Parts: sequence; C-alpha cells; structure tokens
Amino acid sequence: MTEATLNHWLLVGMLLLAVAVFVALFFVAAPYGRHARRGWGPAINNRLGWVAMESAASLVFLACFLVGPSNGSVASLAFVSMWELHYLHRAFMYPFSIRSDASRMTLLVVGLGFLFNSMNAYLNGRYLFGLSGGYPADWIARPQFVLGGTLFAVGYIVNRHADWTLRALRRPGESGYEIPSGGLYKWISCPNYFGEILIWVGWATATWSLPGAVFATWTAANLVPRARSHQRWYRERFPEYPLKRKTLVPLLW
Repeated sequence: MTEATLNHWLLVGMLLLAVAVFVALFFVAAPYGRHARRGWGPAINNRLGWVAMESAASLVFLACFLVGPSNGSVASLAFVSMWELHYLHRAFMYPFSIRSDASRMTLLVVGLGFLFNSMNAYLNGRYLFGLSGGYPADWIARPQFVLGGTLFAVGYIVNRHADWTLRALRRPGESGYEIPSGGLYKWISCPNYFGEILIWVGWATATWSLPGAVFATWTAANLVPRARSHQRWYRERFPEYPLKRKTLVPLLW
C-alpha cells in the first residue's frame, strides 16, 4: 500500500468517525472547560493539557513542511504561515492567558486531542507538501485561495476577539462564569466557535483539498453540538440570559 492510498483511507475513516462524534456529542458534552465533571479519570492542569494537545498540531505540520519536497513554493509558505499562526497561538500563548489556576483537564481529553491533532496535521501536511505534487506559482492569486484566505482571516479575528472577551470577564485567579457581551456575543453565544469554524472552512477552500475539507467537517462536528451545550448551560445557569441570542450562527441558529 502506498502512502497516498493510506492517506486516502485514513481520511475516509476520519470522515466516518466525525459523523459518529457529531451524533455522540449531542448526548454527552466533552468533559472539559465548563462541562468538566468527575468520572472521566485522572486530570492535569488545564494549561498543561492545552499545550500537550495543541503543540502536536504545530510541530507535526511543521515537520511535514520541512521534509516535504514541495515546501519552497509561495503557496506552501502561505499554507504553513496560516496553520502556524493559529496553532502557535493555540499551543503556546492561549493556555497562558487562561485566568483560572485551578482548572483541570482529564488525561482522556488530552490524549484524544493529542492523537487527533497529530493525525490531522500529518494528513494535511503530507498532502500539501508532498502528496499533492505541489501547488502552482499563481495559486495565491486564484479565487479559491483569495476566498479561503479571507474566510480564514475573518474567522481568526472573530475567534481571537471572542477569546479576549471571555478572558476579560475574569480577574487573575478567578474561576467563575459570567454572561459575555460585546462583539458577536450580542447575537450568538459562541462566537469563538463560529470563528473557529470559519477558520477551517477558509482553510479547506484555500487549499482546495480533501484533508482540508475533512478537517473543516471535524471542526463543525465537534463545535456545533458543543455550542448547543453551551447555550443550554448559559440558560440554565443565568435566568436573565438573553432569549434572543442565537447559539452559533447570527440570525439563524
């Protein structure tokens, strides 16, 4: 079996697993963050958990770029810059912006996150910098890249602003929750997730690749049901929570 064939079947398997995860998460919220609870095994510091999970995505993808035969093109440089812009922040900056020192993350979540990020980074990285055969020099001027890059940039800004808004609700050392407001929080409960989905839909469009499309699908499969759990959590915890605020997509849902 060639690496290209293995890559293809791994993508098929991940796509089928994404469907199963999507269904399961409507019934059981992943046990981290505000949905953390007992009964899911030993836990570690939240910051350490985030670094362990997200650094895999950054490092594996960078390794694929460095050893790939198609790593010198303008498109390849654009792709690695986009990916690392997100994951260097997510792995090495975001965890240390978390206000609460007492938050914990189960080893189960950390392990599954590490496994997914490693596999996903390999599938995307090996395709872009090796198995694709390389992207033409004019790729960054084509409509797919321009549209995808725009969606990626908009999603990135939305995601960062939403994270900053949540962080600003707490003073250092605090661990409680409040109702966020401002920006897209005026219309939806989870603009951070909305931005994350936009990022990877933009990535799938900019790369115009099956690995990118599978990643975007996985992102939605994970975050759509989690956004629903967040919306329900807010309304149960805060009787004054705005009734007109949608869950994930402004004006729609």
